[in-house]
Amino acid sequence: MNEIKIFIADNLSGFSPKTIPNFIFSFIVCAVLAFLLGKLYIRYGNSISNRKQFARNFMVLAITTMFIISVVKSSLALSLGLVGALSIVRFRSAIKEPEELTYLFLTISIGLGCGAGMSILTIIAFMGFALIIWINGKLKQKTDSQNLYLTISSNDPQNINLTTIVEHLKKECDYIKLKRSDETPNGIEVSFFVEFETFEKLEKVKSELKTLHPDISITFMDNTREL
Repeated sequence: MNEIKIFIADNLSGFSPKTIPNFIFSFIVCAVLAFLLGKLYIRYGNSISNRKQFARNFMVLAITTMFIISVVKSSLALSLGLVGALSIVRFRSAIKEPEELTYLFLTISIGLGCGAGMSILTIIAFMGFALIIWINGKLKQKTDSQNLYLTISSNDPQNINLTTIVEHLKKECDYIKLKRSDETPNGIEVSFFVEFETFEKLEKVKSELKTLHPDISITFMDNTREL
């Protein structure tokens, strides 16, 4: 009987019924902030991976981190045990984008803050993070340009040549770089790296190039890594 009492006392050390409301409040705050962070990542993230699928991990990761910190913060022995356990864990997940690591650190930070009992401070910090993410997203939408590979080919090299093509591109392109040029008696094929500030300029260049010859072939290939 005494052994049972000792076991219960050891497992409930540092626990008080008064801590339950605080734990529930921190749990709810952690879940909500992680959910909102996932929405921000889906809306403003630039990762080539499936952002919706990746964002589903944020809430679980934040809550798990919060629970671990809540358990070990009142016990030095548990803290040392956690360090020992983590030293033998190897995470093999492939993180392909630095942005993914950034959002994972933000998620863990939410869990750490709520687990340490600093939910209000975590909310304030999250509002600052969200504001910065929103501003960066808005600025990116305004300054994004279209970086593309352009390939033009035609079976009429007499009427369509490199000089004519470049003259038309210069009217609307913000940047032009010749990558490849193949000219034969039966045709011509040239490739450029081009940059447009707006889609309107891209459409205008495409329309002008089509007026050169009815059989002209125009191919735009994305040079950016986006969804």
